[in-house]
Amino acid sequence: MAKNSNLSKAKTAKNDEFYTQMTDVEKELKHYKEHFKDKTILCNCDDPVHSAFWKYFHLNFNHLGLKKLISTHYLAQQFKWDLNAEKPYVMEYTGENDNNVNVGTKTYLKGDGDFRSKECIEFLKECDIVVTNPPFSLFREFVAILMKYEKKFIIWGNNNAITYKEIFPLLKDDKMWTGYMSNATCVFELPDFYEKWDEKTTNEMNNGRKYGKVTAITVFTNLEINKRHEKLILYKTYNPEEYPKYDNYDAINVDKVADIPVDYEGVMGVPITFLDKYNPEQFEIIQLAASHGSVPCGIPNEAGYLRGKWVYARILIKYR
Repeated sequence: MAKNSNLSKAKTAKNDEFYTQMTDVEKELKHYKEHFKDKTILCNCDDPVHSAFWKYFHLNFNHLGLKKLISTHYLAQQFKWDLNAEKPYVMEYTGENDNNVNVGTKTYLKGDGDFRSKECIEFLKECDIVVTNPPFSLFREFVAILMKYEKKFIIWGNNNAITYKEIFPLLKDDKMWTGYMSNATCVFELPDFYEKWDEKTTNEMNNGRKYGKVTAITVFTNLEINKRHEKLILYKTYNPEEYPKYDNYDAINVDKVADIPVDYEGVMGVPITFLDKYNPEQFEIIQLAASHGSVPCGIPNEAGYLRGKWVYARILIKYR
């Protein structure tokens, strides 16, 4: 049976072409219907043959009132030698037959379909909203391109991306936030070239394909959603014994989001899972605290040091 370490090794090797399941796509995207009307959607990390994103938008094209759907197919490096492998292509759909997910205008690309390529950037410029599961190993680059071209997006990523020095400032400055799925375990379909997979899950699916579980999956977006403005209801009160201060930084440590004291007016260090409950009208994000000796985003080491030991990454917050 494949372990998460196997999938981590795959991500390191940039073999992270994981296909998101339709159930996870539906659970998330049902909250964004109002944003899709008259919009062009781009799935720029998706082979339409396998992509649940393509299928979701294709089957719901008229129901959502979409203007256009675009998906680009990427030819992985390890298949470029295979003469039988299909060339990279783009599929474009404008609603002519919503019962057949294979319907669309198919055009072969000049390059390999990489989302960073010049021809794929042109599709990015054309779209209104990007919806996809980008390669985890390229998450920083993917977000950077979305920001450069000022695109709206709904993208799947690893929860630890919150701590990336390129990503956290965007979260802090309310340029992106978490969606409805946060720190979840997801089942992904794996490409055929994977030699190891989760045998139990694969047998349960029983359709001849390979599957693996990946923990700590979070959806990130910059579209306004109701969840973002729900007030976090808390009940505990502050006492110095339960909420010690960091050794050399004026902030208290809070181990669980549910334990944030309702009456503390200073800075508090909370777990990164706090972002799932973050309401910008209720809290202010100060910065990301250091973790295990690292100094992300310029915070002094002392911010993550408690009673002589490092704690896991904390987000420094205070009440508005």
